Amino acid sequence: MITLTPLELVIGLLVVAVLVGIAVTAMRRRHSATLKTRFGHEYERAVDSTGSTHKAETLLHEREKRVASFDIRPLSGPERERYVTEWRAVQSRFVDSPADAITRADVLLGEVMEARGYPVVDFEQRSQDLSVDHGDVVENYRTAHTIAQRHARGEATTEHLRQAMIHYRALFDDLVNEPQGNVPAIARREGRVIDLRTEKTREEHPHD
Repeated sequence: MITLTPLELVIGLLVVAVLVGIAVTAMRRRHSATLKTRFGHEYERAVDSTGSTHKAETLLHEREKRVASFDIRPLSGPERERYVTEWRAVQSRFVDSPADAITRADVLLGEVMEARGYPVVDFEQRSQDLSVDHGDVVENYRTAHTIAQRHARGEATTEHLRQAMIHYRALFDDLVNEPQGNVPAIARREGRVIDLRTEKTREEHPHD
């Protein structure tokens, strides 16, 4: 039987504490990196609005859990075809009536979101929900919405409206063309939120 002196016991406990601390720090960094990759600019936006990285990450994690409870689904082939046709009509309308086109683009995006399974809520909540699966382009949605509000106040030029259409198009393309297959984008498993698209990619390319 090995007997440790009080000093050896203290040193051993300190070593364990340091190793645990290193492991926890590494896990937190991986978690932060995952959120930054998933949410993109929305991550920094959350940090700025909360004033704390910890609060921001808690907020984003809550968004993940909220969206994981939705029945998000891909569009069917006929649905995708119909929405693409409608979008082309909106773009054509922009030539003669930019303001009407912007209004219709916003409405059409709402219809696509609802068809995909996102609940009909106010703009800010909808943006937050979208940020979970569309972090790279949700900022486009926010920018386009801001321009539309400026237009309502008579403060937007035709060029501003053209930029809004470009921003709306980025989100439209993302919503209409993904995810592929008949699985939801994210799901909950054993208390964790799983990005099924990322997981599928890892399975297909295990050594990348």
